[in-house]
Amino acid sequence: MTTAGRDPGLQPERTRLAWRRTTLSCTVVALLAVKQALHGGAGPAAIVAVSLSALAWLGFLWVAHLRVLGMGTARPRPLSARGALTAAACTVALAVFAAAMLF
Repeated sequence: MTTAGRDPGLQPERTRLAWRRTTLSCTVVALLAVKQALHGGAGPAAIVAVSLSALAWLGFLWVAHLRVLGMGTARPRPLSARGALTAAACTVALAVFAAAMLF
């Protein structure tokens, strides 16, 4: 027996909110990197780390935006392997660049 349609309930909305919270967290991390670079003196290494952090943040923002838009349908597709890998790589990159700025 098959059902005519899928009732996703509030699951897509919860997923959209989770992506937005995660994007907000990444934004805070990127802004703290800028603050740390300005507070610690903007040397060449700090400028490179902040620039790379900004690129990682933009990459994550792009993936999150596409995912939030994709959750607007009645049957959202699963996150692609490429999107998941990009989001994970951007998250790890932000952590690595943050650690590099501390040392």
